[in-house]
Amino acid sequence: MLKLLFIGDIVGRPGREIIAEKLPRYRTEQAIDFVIANGENAAAGAGITGAIARSLLGCGIDAITLGDHVWDQRGWENEIGEIERVCRPANLARACPGWDHLIIEARGFRLGIFTVLGRSFMGLKADCPFQAADRMIEQLRAQTDAIIVEIHAEATSEKIALGWHLDGRVTAVLGTHTHVPTADATILPKGTAFICDVGMTGPYASVLGREVRPVVARFLDGMPRRFEVATEDVRISAALVEIGASMAHAQKIQLVTIIR
Repeated sequence: MLKLLFIGDIVGRPGREIIAEKLPRYRTEQAIDFVIANGENAAAGAGITGAIARSLLGCGIDAITLGDHVWDQRGWENEIGEIERVCRPANLARACPGWDHLIIEARGFRLGIFTVLGRSFMGLKADCPFQAADRMIEQLRAQTDAIIVEIHAEATSEKIALGWHLDGRVTAVLGTHTHVPTADATILPKGTAFICDVGMTGPYASVLGREVRPVVARFLDGMPRRFEVATEDVRISAALVEIGASMAHAQKIQLVTIIR
């Protein structure tokens, strides 16, 4: 049995700090084999930088995935190709810089990872996530012992549909982007672990990681405001997946919350 911890969207400095404080010990105590984290909100709540990516990788994270905020930080398009354990969404244009998948290894077991962006209610232009996932699975099947798919999407229906579409062909389909952990973690009939959203790693006394007052005020009067990252009630939210190494099917999935 192998254990995978998939950490939901890391939001700003509070999210980075709790990763540094809590993840190394948790990984050791729980004998985690693989740690993957979505880092697309790690830099002030929007995007990521090379320095932040390297810092997170030094805290016990094996691979970092990204989402629709992938290009928010100036100059990141020039850095992304230099960091081997960070990948951008696989259904962006093929001309985009950066890796469209990662392969990491533990105990002789090769794990492939890629992200697809949803297209419902999402601003960043992307190809069909279903067709992109099919293409990536075909590409990775001979190179890996198991495949993890992240669906970074707004619409619950789109995430659930992709889970059913890939059931039995990948080990897990894990949703991110909405920053709210969902209560639907399950093993689908053909052995694929699924959850609509892993949640966020950051401040929960907030509106999706941002200070409450300016967000509420924006809803009331529609005037533009700066939404700073909040600081209170910081948690790690993650999915813990147990993988049967012989068949690469998921045996168990559960939502994990780690508090300060």
